[in-house]
Amino acid sequence: MSWQDFLVRHKIGDVIEGVVTQQVPFGSFVESDGFTGLAYQQTWPVGTRVSVRILAIDAEKQRFSLASA
Repeated sequence: MSWQDFLVRHKIGDVIEGVVTQQVPFGSFVESDGFTGLAYQQTWPVGTRVSVRILAIDAEKQRFSLASA
């Protein structure tokens, strides 16, 4: 899926499924549809499948912010 497809398919407020790919001190990175977003202040084990809500999308930088759904 291209970034443009992601933007067409997903909007702020949508709940999406993803897999935790990395934990950092300030949250967890979650991959969905080939793109990775940050769930700030959320910590899940790497490899965990999670449902997250899209809080913000930065189309220019091709990144998005997430929160627990």
